[in-house]
Amino acid sequence: MSEALRAGAGVVPELGPLLGRLTDSAVMAPRTSLGLDDIRYALVTELFELGAKARALAASGDAAGAASALGRRGWLEAWERAVSAVAQRVADRADARLRAAAAESRMPAKQVGRLLLDEEERRSIGLRLGVAGGPFVVALDALEAAGSAGWQDALGHVARRLEVAWDALVHDAAQEEAAWNGEVDRVRAWRRARWPLWIITAAVLAAAIYLGLVLGGFVTVPALLRPLADYWWSR
Repeated sequence: MSEALRAGAGVVPELGPLLGRLTDSAVMAPRTSLGLDDIRYALVTELFELGAKARALAASGDAAGAASALGRRGWLEAWERAVSAVAQRVADRADARLRAAAAESRMPAKQVGRLLLDEEERRSIGLRLGVAGGPFVVALDALEAAGSAGWQDALGHVARRLEVAWDALVHDAAQEEAAWNGEVDRVRAWRRARWPLWIITAAVLAAAIYLGLVLGGFVTVPALLRPLADYWWSR
């Protein structure tokens, strides 16, 4: 790999053309309400910075440093940050939808708190979304193992695999968001239990009827209500 880079900056290609649709906002139209363009921009920007660093190092004669700048580690760390950001977006969106649904149904705050995602659920989302990068990671392994003759081809393959991985990540994120639809609908349809109100109403009604019978002289007046009965009858 170092031999392939010794000729200088011209050997390190521009990443824009290699990344294809990842750099084209018109083509990469949103397919989810999550709004992931900012995360895609951050990913592409980080990769462009790696490419610029690699070309600068190659131009200065540091072939090994240039190879390392565009090596497996840099690509993988950029991808993992993107996956983590998407997973957080999915989890935050789920929490926001649950809160909004609870506000509609007037679910008590304590009960809502038990429905929101905990750290374990958020990690699980990240792990599931990370699967989208499987072929991309395989391409990174090939880049790491590539010799001087095949390094540029391996780099192009990594970029194309990243484009495909992003498509899969967006699709899987949309699936994760949709998986919460049932829970959100359930929270929105929640209604406060009516039986306590019925019991209280029945108790008040029974007490009122009994008091009316007492004051009307239809039943024996208990000692506890004697002062009230005497007052009522003396009017």
